[in-house]
Amino acid sequence: MEDIYILGIESSCDDTSAAVLKNGILLSNVTASQAVHEAYGGVVPELASRAHQQNIVPVVDQAIKRAGIEKEMLSAVAFTRGPGLMGSLLVGVSFAKGFARSLGIPMIDVNHLHGHVLAHFIRENEDDNDQPEFPFLCLLVSGGNSQIVKVNAYNDMEIIGQTIDDAAGEAIDKCSKVMGLGYPGGPIIDRLARQGNPEAYRFAHPHIQGYDYSFSGLKTSFLYSLRDWMKDDPDFIEHHKEDLAASLEHTIVDILMKKLRLAVKDTGIRQVAVAGGVSANNGLRNAFRDYAQRYGWKIFIPKFSYTTDNAAMIGITGYFKYLDGDFCSIDKPAFARMEK
Repeated sequence: MEDIYILGIESSCDDTSAAVLKNGILLSNVTASQAVHEAYGGVVPELASRAHQQNIVPVVDQAIKRAGIEKEMLSAVAFTRGPGLMGSLLVGVSFAKGFARSLGIPMIDVNHLHGHVLAHFIRENEDDNDQPEFPFLCLLVSGGNSQIVKVNAYNDMEIIGQTIDDAAGEAIDKCSKVMGLGYPGGPIIDRLARQGNPEAYRFAHPHIQGYDYSFSGLKTSFLYSLRDWMKDDPDFIEHHKEDLAASLEHTIVDILMKKLRLAVKDTGIRQVAVAGGVSANNGLRNAFRDYAQRYGWKIFIPKFSYTTDNAAMIGITGYFKYLDGDFCSIDKPAFARMEK
């Protein structure tokens, strides 16, 4: 059988990434991040799309070079079509269309969220065979999404629970901003939480039916608690930032895990994965291991490099779709939000 080489392209937010896979095994994964947003405390869409324009050609060039192949050997180009920031997506989508057409090879459109879930199937060598079996449950947690997904097959995913307001990562970023700790808040809160007491403070737990999440009440509770404590001590945050970070992280992880446990109990599915940017959080990873031990789950935690936006996850999704002959036409547009 002829070798299948897939180029994956990811540009949904502020990371420009390209990866090359050979028969489903990763040969290269190159990502250019954008430091320009730190000064603004969040991603500025216009600046993000401009940076993608600068980064896309060198990143793709590097990915092909590091894979040790010629671009003419590529079988298809897989790209993130959405959801994400429209300006950022357009850069990746337009490049993918032009590149695929110039080489006369098919295009494969990938849903960014499906990519995160399928990051568990990225293989770095022939012996890398620790992947979940279908069906499995995946807790997908990032700056924009908090979902419990029932994964029946690579192309059959059912969202059984999701946030009705803020995502977990968004709540962490906003609370970090309120504390004046900087952006992105996730890694900062994670680092501080390792040195704090998770039981130091109590914040509101939402009472939402089923498997759905809500984090806006927690955010408000955090904000009002800080305001009250700072009346007595204007430097309260500085004096207690480790304990605040640990208690915030503990509350969010507790909310995430309790709903996931309910889903596992109700579905009887004990193969459980975590994915998305927040899956890099140490508190969540430790809770995952703890729950696995307590309740007999078989768990899958991605490598740190596959938690954030990366093209390897787009490439592996593209590889599965290639095997099915699931290609997309050149007129398919990018989409910012999930299509109903």
